[in-house]
Amino acid sequence: MFDTQLVMYEEDHKQVLHVIGRLVRDANAKGVFVVDKNGQLIAEAGEVRGIDTTSLASLTAGSIAATGGLAKIIGEEDFPVHFHQGARDNLHITLVAKRMILVVVFDDRSSLGLVRLRVKKAGAELAKVFEDIQKKAEADQATGGGAGSPFAEITDDDIDNLFAD
Repeated sequence: MFDTQLVMYEEDHKQVLHVIGRLVRDANAKGVFVVDKNGQLIAEAGEVRGIDTTSLASLTAGSIAATGGLAKIIGEEDFPVHFHQGARDNLHITLVAKRMILVVVFDDRSSLGLVRLRVKKAGAELAKVFEDIQKKAEADQATGGGAGSPFAEITDDDIDNLFAD
């Protein structure tokens, strides 16, 4: 389904940041992260100091992959929502557009019900953003890279000049 390379431009990234920034406020969350299924951190908002975001991203992607395998064993396609409750902090993890993972870190200043409600709206908005990004990528691929490609204006001469002595 998603065999095209995802290329996110600055305006796309700003849209994602806007959505997750609002989610932090509306859900009264500590932090929100958007991670791709390969474990790459796409965006973050909120109180993220002290969090190893690289590890969070890769472990979240691994968790999604593992529970996806469990889902298939019992005949489900996947488990799109995960919740982990801790002594101080909680994680709410949601698949968005079957390609991205939305991670919300929250504590007792919020509730699971509020987070779920706000994630539902934000997830739909993010799905639309990523759907638009996907459509642009597919259009660029169909036109052989097109003007929208970040490499469209680079020529062989440019590469030769870059590596010339």
